[in-house]
Amino acid sequence: MKTGTLISLAAYFILMLAIGLYAWRKSTEDSEGYLLGGRNLHPAVAALSAGASDMSGWLLMGLPGALYAAGLVEAWIGIGLFVGALVNWIVVAPRLRQQTVDYGNALTIPEFLANRFPDKATALRVVSAVVIVVFFAVYTASGLVAGGKLFQTGLSAAVEGWGDPYTAGLWITMGVVLAYTMVGGFLAVSLTDFVQGCIMVVALVLMPLVVMFGPGGASGESIAAVPQEGFLSLTHGLTLIGFLSAVTWGLGYFGQPHVIVRFMAVRSVKDVAVARNIAMGWMGVALLGAVGVGLAGRAYVERNGLVVEDPETIFIILADLLFHPLVTGFLLAALLAAVMSTISSQLLVASSSLTEDFYRLFLRKEASEREAVNVGRVSVLLVALAALAIASDPESEVLGLVSNAWAGFGAAFGPLMILALTWPRMTGAGALAGLAVGAGTVMAWIATGAGAATGVYEIIPGFVAAWIAIVVVSGVTRGERGILGG
Repeated sequence: MKTGTLISLAAYFILMLAIGLYAWRKSTEDSEGYLLGGRNLHPAVAALSAGASDMSGWLLMGLPGALYAAGLVEAWIGIGLFVGALVNWIVVAPRLRQQTVDYGNALTIPEFLANRFPDKATALRVVSAVVIVVFFAVYTASGLVAGGKLFQTGLSAAVEGWGDPYTAGLWITMGVVLAYTMVGGFLAVSLTDFVQGCIMVVALVLMPLVVMFGPGGASGESIAAVPQEGFLSLTHGLTLIGFLSAVTWGLGYFGQPHVIVRFMAVRSVKDVAVARNIAMGWMGVALLGAVGVGLAGRAYVERNGLVVEDPETIFIILADLLFHPLVTGFLLAALLAAVMSTISSQLLVASSSLTEDFYRLFLRKEASEREAVNVGRVSVLLVALAALAIASDPESEVLGLVSNAWAGFGAAFGPLMILALTWPRMTGAGALAGLAVGAGTVMAWIATGAGAATGVYEIIPGFVAAWIAIVVVSGVTRGERGILGG
């Protein structure tokens, strides 16, 4: 491990911890400050925080790895995500910012649902909180796997003597995230996300350019020479089911608690449009950069006769081969930024559900604000330990873990949030049915192997079943026929 790389990484870790301390002094006195930053996020911070917490290690490992292995056809996932994110900012963001205030100043998604449908308040809070904690344990584990692979592939010398590099990477990644998340709460998570988002997009612009036009890149001409049929085709080998399974990743955005909670924290409804423009610009550049890393990385490897055992590590390998150690450290910090920004957001949302929707609801209704904040910190630690247990297998694939959790949230909360915010005739029973059916369908699809057998991504049956359940049950419980959007 080169000294310059270690210096860059150390500077990154110190910066994240410093932001945590700053946030601790600014807004952790009460639950609204700790969980939502006082609903006072600048639109640029909200935008990049939503983007960085959404993309995770998938952006620098999972997506480039998929493109490296299969070619441009894998870009449909990114296209679907971009469209889904845009619609989410247009439809959900302004309504959620306004309605969470109107319905009892709700601090969490389960609390908003309970206030929106008071006849099923307790059941909605409990079921939605369970779904959040379970799927976030899996989702957080995917980020830890990415961090473990980083240390195993590119930073093994830095943890020499610490035992297995993968395991050491898990604990180091989680240790730093826990430090600033437990101390600084939502503001620390959002500010670190902003910085991490800036680092990520710079790295994703820089790397493909250097790979294509630097030494060994042949000015990008080698991409067309990759010896794989249809490598640069968006349609080669693409079936209708494959296309739908890729683009429907975008449906997941409507139900990702760690993303939509940023909408609740923007300082005003009118700032949502500004945040949306910044977020979509950032996302477009970042996705194009990730596509470039995958395609250019494959071309570089073929041209120079290299061997890559795990396609998801192509970003790490190129960072080590092509850049000065200081820049390599910056690039590896970008990967850690992608991982840590998502982990911290997920831990905080999961802990907020444990605190507000379990502890304060059943155990200590009279808990003080200070007590609730401290319980939130303990909850962060508990979810982190569960995620560490899931991530302990070094053979885990980042994209696979992300896809399962993404589908679970998208199906459970996606139709629920859209209809709760836009359809006045929706009932509490309908909301509960949609939540249970969406989550249950995804879990059953995964458990039975239906996805592998049919090629259909589990978010499709889960999302459709949840939407139908909400409309039908709402119609029945209102004594009328449920008509979609009627």
